[in-house]
Amino acid sequence: MAEADTPGRAPGALRGVLAPLALAQFICSFAGSNMNVMINDISEDLDTTVQGVQVAITIFLLVMAALMIPGGKLTDRYGRKRCFLAGLAIYGVGALLSAVSPGLGILILGNSILEGVGTALLIPPVYILTTLLFTEMTSRARAFGTIMALGGIGAAAGPLIGGLITSAISWRAAFVFQAVVIALIILLSRRIADPLPPDATRPFDTAGAVLSAVGLILVVTGILAADNNIWLMIALIVLGALVLLWFFLSVRAKERAGKEPLLSTSLFHNRTSNLGLVTQNIQWLILMGTSFVVATYLQVVRGYDAIQTGVIFTAATLGLLVSSLAAARLAERHTQRTLIMTGFIVTIAGVGVLLSMVSGTPSAWAFAPGLLLIGLGIGLMLTPSVNVVQSSFPDEQQGEISGLSRSISNLGSSLGTAVAGTILVAGLTTHAYGAAMITLAFLGIAGLAAAVFLPRGAESSTVP
Repeated sequence: MAEADTPGRAPGALRGVLAPLALAQFICSFAGSNMNVMINDISEDLDTTVQGVQVAITIFLLVMAALMIPGGKLTDRYGRKRCFLAGLAIYGVGALLSAVSPGLGILILGNSILEGVGTALLIPPVYILTTLLFTEMTSRARAFGTIMALGGIGAAAGPLIGGLITSAISWRAAFVFQAVVIALIILLSRRIADPLPPDATRPFDTAGAVLSAVGLILVVTGILAADNNIWLMIALIVLGALVLLWFFLSVRAKERAGKEPLLSTSLFHNRTSNLGLVTQNIQWLILMGTSFVVATYLQVVRGYDAIQTGVIFTAATLGLLVSSLAAARLAERHTQRTLIMTGFIVTIAGVGVLLSMVSGTPSAWAFAPGLLLIGLGIGLMLTPSVNVVQSSFPDEQQGEISGLSRSISNLGSSLGTAVAGTILVAGLTTHAYGAAMITLAFLGIAGLAAAVFLPRGAESSTVP
């Protein structure tokens, strides 16, 4: 069914619906990266440390990853638009609370917890509604291209916008900016009509939601503990893995009993989708890991202020913008597999250029070529990775796969900040910076390997 054939929806009306959905992805991605340039300002104002701010950033990303699967499942029961609006409201309250926070604890409550919970509620509907409304390959690629472009720009331009606001006013004003954008999205959301009615009788696996969230939290918390206590790290990761195993066994038990679990194991029977999820995870891991490492290095080691750091990130933003907005045209000419593989190759090359040029010159502009390539590469593969996953399942499974897809992506964001940040913060020197970026490059190679195994005919066709 083509875009123009959607019942009751003209192409212009669909474009109007796309605006709040794309803006929602933008502000959530922005929130995940804009604090990177406020590290010094926040730590001084709230009398905390770089590690304290890193924990706040990572908890925000972790809460999103842990609750995204339950958030996607709730859309079936309460409706996609209702969950979208509820998430926006919770997010807005968290942004305002963060703006007036007197200490790190309140900042974590507002930014890390409330904004994280709000994001977990509002993001799955973005992808479900897009998949349901845009069912033809080209129109869906264009729609996802717009959403992923704004998401990538939010992540890449977060340091620049956050730096400008922080330098001109205060880091607190950046959270007021988020609240204003949320209010605009709520206003624009009046045009959204849920294409499927909610099913109030749909069961919700509360025990599964708790187990999945606790398991993910323990694993990432263990990674964060790496620079403080290696034995604590091992204990937390092992414990997290055991909890996730418990979750998996509970899912299998519910399926055998004929009950509906939080996540169907059938989602993992699709090889193309599994490989697409791996590429999504690593893409966001590299993007957020690079953002944190470079921003921290520029401020702590080189002494740049927030706005100088943000300006340097403009190169990555430009690359993301160019390649993401070309998603629809590229989807018509190349397979999704080709685009994802090319994206990883360009990104890995960008990390190499970043390392070689920065080590050879003290100039701030030495960061630009590498960041530009990283932005181009990630923007090139964000849309096809999402398209491959979403298009692998029918309408009735969109709630589950959207929650899983976003959880995997946000887990990548959490791991990017945790892994690269832990390596960097453990020793804030040029060598630690290099080690963190080399780690990200090797993970990029793993993502490329996953893309190579995608079926050669992996196209983003219409949902079966």
